Amino acid sequence: MTTNNAPAPTTTGERRLKIDLHTHILPERWPDLKRKYGYGEWVQLDHSDPTLVPGKEADMMQGGKFFRRVQCNCWSPEARIAECDATTVDVQVLSTVPVMFAYWAKPEDTLDLARYLNDHIAQCVAEDPKRFVGLGTIPLQAPDLAVAEMKRCVQELGLRGIQIGSHIGEWNLDAPELDAVWRAAEELGVAIFVHPWNDAWETPARQKPYWGAWLVGMPCETTQAICSVTMGGVLDRFPKLKMCFAHGGGSFLATLGRIDHGFNVRPDLCATRVKHPPSHYLDRIYIDSLVHDLDTLKFVINKIGHDHIMLGSDYPFPLGEHHPGKMVEESDLPDETKDAILWKTASEFLGLDPKDFM
Repeated sequence: MTTNNAPAPTTTGERRLKIDLHTHILPERWPDLKRKYGYGEWVQLDHSDPTLVPGKEADMMQGGKFFRRVQCNCWSPEARIAECDATTVDVQVLSTVPVMFAYWAKPEDTLDLARYLNDHIAQCVAEDPKRFVGLGTIPLQAPDLAVAEMKRCVQELGLRGIQIGSHIGEWNLDAPELDAVWRAAEELGVAIFVHPWNDAWETPARQKPYWGAWLVGMPCETTQAICSVTMGGVLDRFPKLKMCFAHGGGSFLATLGRIDHGFNVRPDLCATRVKHPPSHYLDRIYIDSLVHDLDTLKFVINKIGHDHIMLGSDYPFPLGEHHPGKMVEESDLPDETKDAILWKTASEFLGLDPKDFM
């Protein structure tokens, strides 16, 4: 693990190492899950549509309905490495696409799918360990199974952390049922990456126009998740738990003044499980850098500190940063801040030795 006063590693000349914490990957193919499990709105990749470029595109289908078209960089390590080389990304941290969480399904089926996805990510990492690091997925609707799969991910597969959703059905992240998961993550030193999500049937109709579920809903989901772990006492109960929240922490930091004020004026509603307002816990949470705007990035740096922000691009999807880290690299931010965001904090958060990727 790197130390706070370590010199910036370089890979070509004086270029900084870049570790992209927030990228998604799928297998190119997997079994027909509805046929296998006998029910459900499962996701499949359809390679058969005649409008697709063979080998280069596929359609994600959920319950037989079109979800989105993806390119081969969603499943091909070779395509990903070529694009990483073009954008000078040294390391991608791989995690599944959140629609694959399947918290709605029978726990044993979600576990079966999670094992398949985790094995695939571990294989990608094993085939190119200098370019890829892995995060697993776990069946959080069954905490005992989730803990067992978390242990397998870390102890057998060598994955560096777990990606989870911002809620599990009607459970927020402070649900007491999840304490066993947080306890195990703390004991194992497992990093948790929280990604906002809703299944299609959970999205309100009024959020569907104008890409509202992604542009408005996701930032709100992340804010709810952070409020849950702060006001719900999770970070008090598990003081060594490491959590990072996607998309710059959603709208949490921009609305923190309102949230803290609410905590102070309505303790009967907000201070029922903790003594301190959410701002008290800023040194306990991490965010990625995906805010798309330098002024906003400077704002979140001022709020949470550069040592709690990690490069995240949401590769390979359209709403991500298409040239990961370029905004940071070309900015007037101090070198210490650039180092922290582009590689240093991710190395510490995931327990990586930067020399392994040079």
